[in-house]
Amino acid sequence: MTDDTIRAAGCVLWRRSPVDGELEICLVHRPKYDDWSHPKGKLKRGEDPLAGALREVEEETGYLAVPGAPLPGVRYEAQGRPKQVRYWAAEATGGSFTPNREVDRLLWLRPAAARRRSTQPRDRDLVDALLNALNPR
Repeated sequence: MTDDTIRAAGCVLWRRSPVDGELEICLVHRPKYDDWSHPKGKLKRGEDPLAGALREVEEETGYLAVPGAPLPGVRYEAQGRPKQVRYWAAEATGGSFTPNREVDRLLWLRPAAARRRSTQPRDRDLVDALLNALNPR
């Protein structure tokens, strides 16, 4: 990783539906980018990636989460710089969403719907990674 790499972390946040117990995945809408993605954000200097991922989940969604399996990280270019994002599966354990400056909408979706709604292919791949982590073969 080069010195100018943007370090970030996030979670594929999931829960069991309060209606029928089926798996639901959280996606957030960020008006700045007009995209639907998993909650994530830049790490603070010296911040542990998992701690940062959980902080970002709470800041963006209002939910507390229990971390699970690490998921594949992603690398891409953002604003002309390399960006590295580490992800974990995380189960929502409580909280509620209030729109904020970074995230104006939040959806809880079944896995197939979360794949369709995700703006970036890398976020669709993370849905599959979560399913594999929750249902190992």
